[in-house]
Amino acid sequence: MPRFYIRPEFWDPKNLILCESESHHCLNVLRLKEGDEVSAFNGQGQEVQTEIEIAKKGQVQLKESHPIQSSKSKMQIALGQAIPKGKNMDLIIEKSTELGVSKIYPIISDRSIVRISSNELLKKQEKWQRVAIEACKQSGQNWLPEVKIPKKPEELFQFHQLEYDLLLIASLQKESKHFKEILSEYLGAHDQIEPSSVLMLIGPEGDFTPSEINLSMNFGFAPMTLGPIVLRSETAALFSLSILSYELS
Repeated sequence: MPRFYIRPEFWDPKNLILCESESHHCLNVLRLKEGDEVSAFNGQGQEVQTEIEIAKKGQVQLKESHPIQSSKSKMQIALGQAIPKGKNMDLIIEKSTELGVSKIYPIISDRSIVRISSNELLKKQEKWQRVAIEACKQSGQNWLPEVKIPKKPEELFQFHQLEYDLLLIASLQKESKHFKEILSEYLGAHDQIEPSSVLMLIGPEGDFTPSEINLSMNFGFAPMTLGPIVLRSETAALFSLSILSYELS
């Protein structure tokens, strides 16, 4: 069944109207018409199973329907991803969305091959947010992660590290520990209460620089090993998220 996204501020189960871009996709790409069954979601857990009531150029209105609320994971996992080359960032955002991350922080690392000028930051953020929306539409995920504006590591560490109970950074350094060991130390220091939120950092091709890793550790990030094999950036991101989801679910 075709799925469409309606932003939370425009979400009204009694008056469901698709935005211009979603209406275009509905009418001109999918060639749907009045009476066709569709679903719509607001990215905050609510979804409706309904049908097209009015279909006219530039606007589609859906039939009033009672929304279904999807439960939100008690564990909030956020990804800080150094921007890789090519379209790998699109892939990481797509798969991270399917895995249920709550936020995605694109990072401009010293070793990032991709260079983004200051006037391109917002455009990149909007593009990647659309990738996340499409991933939700395709996968049936009703919780849309927020994709933040790309930042340098020091900006991310300074403003966002206090939002999360557990801070992790994938690292190739010898002192890096397996996640089970890091979690055991955390539980020991917090009366066996599991963290409710985690921020996981993944470096670019060639990893974070030693200075970036040291800076992250100064802000409380624990270096985490992903095993003896050096993984590609996109593989490391999905591998890490899978580990966290499994161990903390």
